[in-house]
Amino acid sequence: MNAVSNNKEAVGERYQLETMRHAQQMTWKAIDQIARAITPGMRESEAQAQGKTILAQMGMDRIWHPLLVRFGANTLKTFKQRSEGDPELGTDDIFFIDMGVVWQGHEGDAGATFTTGSDPQMIACAAAAKTLFDQVEGFWRSEQVSGVALYDFAAAQAKAMGWTLNLDIKGHRVSDFPHAIHRGGDLGNLAQYPNTGLWILEIQLAHPERPFGAFYEDLLI
Repeated sequence: MNAVSNNKEAVGERYQLETMRHAQQMTWKAIDQIARAITPGMRESEAQAQGKTILAQMGMDRIWHPLLVRFGANTLKTFKQRSEGDPELGTDDIFFIDMGVVWQGHEGDAGATFTTGSDPQMIACAAAAKTLFDQVEGFWRSEQVSGVALYDFAAAQAKAMGWTLNLDIKGHRVSDFPHAIHRGGDLGNLAQYPNTGLWILEIQLAHPERPFGAFYEDLLI
């Protein structure tokens, strides 16, 4: 496709679906390594610094959006909101990792939620974000609906599960770096079927009563 196209799914000349798969796989490897390095007693800022060190050791090209690590109540914050303070991770706590990293010139973007200890509602919230992602991804795969319809489905499913979906977070484009020149907009506002290997589905849930949430995102592929 022409890199200067106005098409919401335009890509650059270097774009390859298989390299997007590679970027996705490397991003998940990084999330796994960073999650295992985060332990109770760490500050949010310390976990973020550790994450950047791990990414550098893994041979990334560059970070294309800031690495976010959110602890406790900060799991309710959206990407553009700053964390409150620099909380310490507790022994019964919840945290998520959200990263956007370039590998071989292609944008990886993924996020997941983890828990420490045995708080059943925190564990359930983290699991629900992944479960809802899987349900919406399955709906995308089987029904081939628009991005708008995907998020309508996600909101209804979240409510049925007893959680609140944050609809300020509606997914976005990725491709060969930098995707931003194509101005694809939010997945949740896309009036057409989102094709494979180009869109990140984001799910952010809030507990209906307690001050924490969960996040999960991955490439629709």
